[in-house]
Amino acid sequence: MKKRVFIIVLDSFGVGELPDAALWNDEGSNTLGAVRNHENFYCPTMTELGLFNIDGVGGGVDRPRGAYAKLKEVSQGKDSTIGHWELGGIVSPEPLPTYPDGFPPEVIEEFERLTGRGVLVNKPYSGTDVIRDYGRQHVETGDLIVYTSADSVFQIAAHEDVVPIDELYRICEIARKMLVGKHGVARVIARPFTGEWPYTRTANRHDFSLEPPADTVNDRLKAAGYDVISVGKIYDLFGGRGFTEFTRTQNNVNGMEVTLDMAERDFNGLCFTNLVDFDMVYGHRNDVAGYAKALTVFDRQLRELIGKMRPDDLLIITADHGCDPSTPSTDHSREYVPMLLYGKHVRQGLNLHTRACFADVCATVLDYFGVEPGKTAGKSFLREALSDAAFLPDDAPDDEGLYRMALEARRKSYAPYSHYQVGAALMTADGRVYTGCNIENATYTPTICAERTAFFKAVSEGERHFAKIAIAGGREGEIADFCAPYGVCRQVMAEFCDKDFILVLGGPAGVGEYRLEEVLPEMFTKNEL
Repeated sequence: MKKRVFIIVLDSFGVGELPDAALWNDEGSNTLGAVRNHENFYCPTMTELGLFNIDGVGGGVDRPRGAYAKLKEVSQGKDSTIGHWELGGIVSPEPLPTYPDGFPPEVIEEFERLTGRGVLVNKPYSGTDVIRDYGRQHVETGDLIVYTSADSVFQIAAHEDVVPIDELYRICEIARKMLVGKHGVARVIARPFTGEWPYTRTANRHDFSLEPPADTVNDRLKAAGYDVISVGKIYDLFGGRGFTEFTRTQNNVNGMEVTLDMAERDFNGLCFTNLVDFDMVYGHRNDVAGYAKALTVFDRQLRELIGKMRPDDLLIITADHGCDPSTPSTDHSREYVPMLLYGKHVRQGLNLHTRACFADVCATVLDYFGVEPGKTAGKSFLREALSDAAFLPDDAPDDEGLYRMALEARRKSYAPYSHYQVGAALMTADGRVYTGCNIENATYTPTICAERTAFFKAVSEGERHFAKIAIAGGREGEIADFCAPYGVCRQVMAEFCDKDFILVLGGPAGVGEYRLEEVLPEMFTKNEL
């Protein structure tokens, strides 16, 4: 059976400061908090999935459609590379090098020797400001604009008419090979621009990342024979390792368009998407209005993606760090990130609370595909987050097959008084099926319905975990019609199953699935005692 997982990283979408934020001068940072009340913000899809139900966020809905949590970063960093590596299963105990005073002379001199070009700037700078201030000098001299930021980056800006894209990429590859060891920055970034002053940055940015020091979720899945598809800068952040294919994107909208196209494809594995505009275009420029509007646009495309999901698909929405656009700083912020999990078998409204590590995402994905984690970090929340129906063996009967078994059980019904025959087929979490029929009695009260017959048979055999039940009923001698369980049977189900237990109900129009919560809202369980 083919499975698909979609991970979408909303680059920089933090949900509140981490306990150690003060060590990074990020006290009070909250990216979601900065944009949620702006008039441009309207995200009903993420709200329905449980975004505002996350601990500490506030303002959630009564019945979220997904499971939700916030993730704590344990790696020593707050940049995209470190954040994505931790999502992929690598914890980084030491921060990657940063250069608040610019790169040392030995680095710049070696770079000039290897490229044959001079260097301008060599200090932390805003990407848009640096081409405004030094772009004309670069065009006149051909010297490269080299700058950094609070992150572990070596950025090279050049006008596309002065340094063609292919040449700029080659220069970045030279820098990448040079910057290892103690100067092993997370990323060398090509930052091309074009036009007349004031110049405009183009969409031909390209990141040349440090290769991960150990296996990631991508490596493990690829080695196991699964498809691993990168959309956006994911490929670059993992040094190009562990992917079966990749697509670079122009912006957030294009990234989601590619992801929507992937949802139409019959792949078997992981589609890993990064939407960088939240960080690059809005977070770093302290553009609250733009950030809020970009989330609104994403939310509309997210609803479209959900509409394309298949029964065994999982969707994970998360982030890699924060970048609060409302603080004086234009740098990343040390924050928790959200985790929204959605799929047919996900336990709706499940609060997974605060996870100890970003890498729990990696562990959960590997668990879903049945791939050994090796030395990757993280603790899977799969079993907790998915209903028992998600773990059925491949050879378990499908809904149509289970309903046919209920029809067969109906033939054994003992209903001489009501002449209404009912059959049930109850499937356990490991795919075994127990059938039952209704058995009436002349004094009525000892009568037992088909659903309880099936449940009591299974429980008496030691079964305690159930995935779904099919029910078929109708007047004696007539074709089965739509037959839903009545109150007592629903209460028995609530005793042994959770609200995501599946009822397969049918009739002349065919069969359909219903969640127990739909037929027994506000159910009373042992948790209320």
